Amino acid sequence: MMKDKQAQAAEIIKRLKKRYPDAHCALDHTSPFELLIATILSAQCTDERVNIVTANLFRKYRGPADFVNVSQEELEKDIHSTGFFRNKAKNIQAACRRIIDEFGGEIPQTMDELLTLGGVARKTANVVLGNAFGIASGVVVDTHVGRLSQRLGLTDEKTAEKIEQDLAALVPKKHWVMFPHWMIYHGRQVCNARKPDCGNCVLADICPSNTASQ
Repeated sequence: MMKDKQAQAAEIIKRLKKRYPDAHCALDHTSPFELLIATILSAQCTDERVNIVTANLFRKYRGPADFVNVSQEELEKDIHSTGFFRNKAKNIQAACRRIIDEFGGEIPQTMDELLTLGGVARKTANVVLGNAFGIASGVVVDTHVGRLSQRLGLTDEKTAEKIEQDLAALVPKKHWVMFPHWMIYHGRQVCNARKPDCGNCVLADICPSNTASQ
């Protein structure tokens, strides 16, 4: 069974890699710190909206000290349109204080250290480690990756943590960073949540959820 799923994962990777050669992290950033902030803001928010907000945000706030030196209320106004702005502002300021106090102003490069920062869970840590530092610490599981993994028969799990465990066992580590990008591109362009376009899917013939012929 595991070998069958590994073969399925290998074929999915082969096809999506060919279909989306330019896949990349959709959050605009020029540094590991900017990616961390953008990823925190992306919770329950679209990447497009986050990029609109950070275009101005990163001009005003250049580093951790800038975020710490304003009131929480001011930061809330600056990130208001990303939703859950009070919680996000509180987490961002807590993370920035810890980055300054514990890590000399630099973004830590281990999972354990990143998880000590406010607002950072495994998904955010995996995004930062993989895309800012090229460290394959795990597989990012967002709504697209979770949905497609279930539809494609790679997992029966429902929680992001357990889905990640299944994917880490099936996807070769060298693809851990890029696999989510290919899946997210495919999820947005073809295999969307409400009405997947199975008729135009490069995975249709190997997908157990294919509805094109029904």
